[in-house]
Amino acid sequence: MSEHTYYFDNSATTKVSKEVMDSMQPYLNEIYGNPSTIYSIGREAKKAIETAREKVAKAINADSKEIFFTGSGTEADNWAIKGIAFANQHKDKHIITTNIEHHAVLHTCEYLEKFGFETTYVPVKENGIVDVNDIKDALREDTILISVMFANNEIGTIQSIKEIGELAKEKNIYFHTDAVQAIGHIPIDVKELDVDLLSLSAHKFHGPKGVGVLYIRDGVNIDNLLHGGGQEKRRRASTENTAGIVGLGRAIEIATENIDEKVKYLTKLREKTINGLIENIPDIIINGDREKRLPGNVNVCFKYIEGESILLHLDQYGICASSGSACTSGSLEPSHVLLAIGLPHEIAHGSLRLSFSEENTEEEVDYLLEKLPPIIKNLRNMSPLYKANSNCKN
Repeated sequence: MSEHTYYFDNSATTKVSKEVMDSMQPYLNEIYGNPSTIYSIGREAKKAIETAREKVAKAINADSKEIFFTGSGTEADNWAIKGIAFANQHKDKHIITTNIEHHAVLHTCEYLEKFGFETTYVPVKENGIVDVNDIKDALREDTILISVMFANNEIGTIQSIKEIGELAKEKNIYFHTDAVQAIGHIPIDVKELDVDLLSLSAHKFHGPKGVGVLYIRDGVNIDNLLHGGGQEKRRRASTENTAGIVGLGRAIEIATENIDEKVKYLTKLREKTINGLIENIPDIIINGDREKRLPGNVNVCFKYIEGESILLHLDQYGICASSGSACTSGSLEPSHVLLAIGLPHEIAHGSLRLSFSEENTEEEVDYLLEKLPPIIKNLRNMSPLYKANSNCKN
């Protein structure tokens, strides 16, 4: 067992940075007042929340009054979709999304079908990109919402958000994007993209877990998801997680500084990894588009072996990775994303996702590329599928 941890699972969660922890600390044991109170430590907590709100707004080019703090990206997705659906059900009941969305979107759409809503799940191409024309073809007179994720959490593909936003605006249809994987990794401007609603989560860019944001463009007709107190301008009930919100604000501030340099560095790590895998391991498939993908995402399938076995062997060397979405890691089913891009079940089961942050180094990638090929070779030597296919080739 390695004493050093080689962490390549930043799409699942990221380490909270020291700067973020330092920013949060005072609001845990000094300025701990309820932000709704009128005494000084309550007022100071409220001021800190508003400062964080301004930082988020600046990061995505929004107005601070359009930023609403939530408990997670999942809550933000639920609020966006259910809120639009129920607020506008007197008019129409049709929703468009894709078949590779996070389950926070897919399961929410499925839930709404119990209330008479209809959802069209637009398929993606083999590279994981949805054709904007397919979304256009799915439009109906009763369409009220289009929800397409900015970047996929498994294969990293980046969708044509600007074109979809223009289409939605032209047709006067609300447009939501789950940007949980994109924020802090690629530049985002909600005004330029014609986005009406956008979800994000702090723990994907070195912030704390348990805090997210829903951007709601001013003028959007949306119902509340939670009911109770009058927090968040009476839009989201629940005592605010002051320390978490402060941490989110500091994290997004850091994540969007010098973002072009970060993209360049992460792309270098990604390409070094992909090229190293292709050169050293036969019978592999690189999943997702090679160009239109998150700079720090690598997703690959190794034929004839199980992804879970790869992870267990990597763990012995201190290497942390995943075989799909962390949110479905307990499932024995292959990734719905990999099936959606056309991979058969037996190939989809052999997936490995590697996701980098700016804290990863080229030396760490070298270590990964040293340890992974012999692991794959040994697992294939024990695989009946590999032996059967080798005999067929011979």
